[in-house]
Amino acid sequence: MDTREVTFSVDGWPPVKDEAKSLLDPGHTHFERVIDQLEAARRAIGDRQAVPFGSRPIGLDLTVISPAEPPADATNFLGGVGDLLEAKGRRKLLDHLGELEAVGLYENDRHIHEVHYRRQQASELRYVVRLWELALPPY
Repeated sequence: MDTREVTFSVDGWPPVKDEAKSLLDPGHTHFERVIDQLEAARRAIGDRQAVPFGSRPIGLDLTVISPAEPPADATNFLGGVGDLLEAKGRRKLLDHLGELEAVGLYENDRHIHEVHYRRQQASELRYVVRLWELALPPY
């Protein structure tokens, strides 16, 4: 069965792409956020072995829900979230991720063709990621 849409929620702030060190490096300051996001994505896609969206064009929607102003901007949040959800087959030395190394929703983040970001004020702190398959343009 083809995946048309995947949505998941994660408690806390999204991982931020804001330094030269890879988010997947266990020494990254947001590594705990990385694990939280990968676990939530894995729960959302279940036991699928294949990369759900493959190389099809997709949209990415990120909603940050928080009581306070976020500690980073939209582009750094989107970069962090997007990088973590791509397939990790081309990356090296990720044994420290265990089963989470296999979590990938698309082949490469260049397949993201549409992006939405919003912040909602609320007493809770979490973020919601929604990915959906875009219709292929007629050529």
